[in-house]
Formats: sequence, structure tokens, C-alpha cells
Amino acid sequence: MKSDRLLSILLLLQTRGRVPAGELAERLEVSVRTIYRDIEALSAAGVPVYAERGRHGGIALLPGFRTDVTGLTADEARALFVLAAQGAHAALGLDAALGSALRKVMAALPEPHRPAAELTSRRILVDPVRWMSGPRPVVDVAELHDAVFADRRLRLDYRHSGTRTPRAYTVDPYGLVVKAGVWYLVADRDGVPQLFRADRVRRAVLTDDAVVRRPGVELAQLWDALRKQVEERPGGVRLRVRVHRSRLDLFARLHAGALIGEPRPEGEGEWARAELAVDSVEWARSLLSFGPNLEVLSPPEARTVLARHAAAVVALYGEAGHGPGAEGG
Repeated sequence: MKSDRLLSILLLLQTRGRVPAGELAERLEVSVRTIYRDIEALSAAGVPVYAERGRHGGIALLPGFRTDVTGLTADEARALFVLAAQGAHAALGLDAALGSALRKVMAALPEPHRPAAELTSRRILVDPVRWMSGPRPVVDVAELHDAVFADRRLRLDYRHSGTRTPRAYTVDPYGLVVKAGVWYLVADRDGVPQLFRADRVRRAVLTDDAVVRRPGVELAQLWDALRKQVEERPGGVRLRVRVHRSRLDLFARLHAGALIGEPRPEGEGEWARAELAVDSVEWARSLLSFGPNLEVLSPPEARTVLARHAAAVVALYGEAGHGPGAEGG
């Protein structure tokens, strides 16, 4: 609709300052001629808008002109009050700023939209933490946040999974990503993109060197590529298992990242078969928590791993549950 387009032009000019007519046309998916007609309509309505010709020209509002019109629809207003990543604001120290921003948005909303927006904040709650994941340590990402926005190289002392001693790296940061409550730094190390978990960073120091980023490369595309590397990483070992139907949903939820395809029913009985792609046969020991409700069928080496660990558990607790480390009741 023309009225929506006029409002969009007004808000873009108010936010961006001078904008070329061609860019406005591209963003609003109309012709440049239509944009100039819209500018004439805004001017006729009393909006102090003007066009400058030439190489560095564009369309702009007179300096100092502001409008309180937000242009938000009812659904857009409600969407702003669904806080899908509340933990992210806290980690960045932006909780107070978020509350202040939402109060300003509420004050600027048209009166009919305010009750729905306020009700949404009371009726919708998003908790990004997975079930049974346990409490996570508080991660201070302030130094990483500063590095991302300062456009300077970063020196990290970083502890890799399974190691105790941190290693030193100098990286070129692109940005921060929070996924399921876990913060990651996306950065180039020697020109190669890499993920660094924020909770494994032992020290982060800004250097005096300007960041070196590859031309045309953005955070979103880097994250997409790195995420796919993790999710689509082929497992070196294929485990074939049978799972009792009573534990099938839990099994599929816990091991969704390793599952190959969907579990298949085993005839008309109470069991289903599934296949997992994992890094090593030692991974199979994590399946012991399912007890007799899961059986590893192959490879034989994985069955040997399970038998060895099961025997160790039996030896620890003893046949009667009174092992050498047991305390009396």
C-alpha cells in the first residue's frame, strides 16, 4: 500500500539520513520514478523532505526534523515484547538498557496497541536453556564484546575440550553468537574461520593491531558454514542399536545430533532399531544409562566397550550393593 511505503521512506530517512533514490527503490521494490512521486507526496503533506542530484546526492529530511510515528503494527509491537534471548542481554550487561528501550517503545506505541504488547510480555516466556542441561557458569563476554566492536585483533588464552592447559591464539573477530544459551566467538585464525566457546576463554586481550577481515564476508554466513561443519560432521563409527519403545523418545531427543535417519520399528514388538554416527566405539559407553532398554547390536568392538564398563560398575558396587566404598546406613 502507498501509505505503508510513504511511512517506510520516512522512517528510513529518519534513521539513515541521506539515502540514494536507487537504494530506496531497491529496498521497497519499486521504481526510482515511484520513489520520486512518493517524495512529492510527502512534501505536499508537510514533511520537509528534499532531493539532491549528483554523484553524492540522495533524498534527505531537513536537519533536526523528527517524527514520533513508529509505524508499528499490532503484531510487530507484540513481537518486540517476546524476549527470545533474555540471557543474552544479561551476559552483555544490557538488561537495564533493554528494559529502558521497551518502556520507550511502549510510550511511542499507538494507544490501541499498548494492551496487547503489555499482555504479551506477561503471557509469553522463552527459556533458552535445555532440560536437564544443568546450571551453566556465568560467562563474562564483555572483553569479547569490546573486541568485536573495536575492530581490533584479539589475543586469546583458550582451553580446548579435553585439555587442561590453555593455548595462545591471535584472532580476527567477526562477532558473537549465542546458541541454546552458549556463547561463541566467531573469528579467523590465520585466515581460517573458527569457533571459540566463550566459557573456555581463560583470558582475552585487545591488541593495537586493526582487525583483518576477508572482504565481503559477514558474521551470518560464517556462522552458517561453521554450524554446518559441526552438524554434518561424519562420524567415524556407525553404531546399530535396538531401543525399547518406552525410551525411544528420550533416546531420539538426547542423541538427535548423532542419529542417521529415523528409528525403525522392529516388527510388531516393543523395540525399534536405529543407527548412530559417532567419533569412536568408546562413545557407546554413554548408552549405558538406558540399562536393559537399549542394546548395541554392532560393531562387536562397541559391545566389548559396554561389557567392560558394565563389569566395572558391577565390581564397584558389588553384587549385593555393599562395595568397599559403601557407607553404612
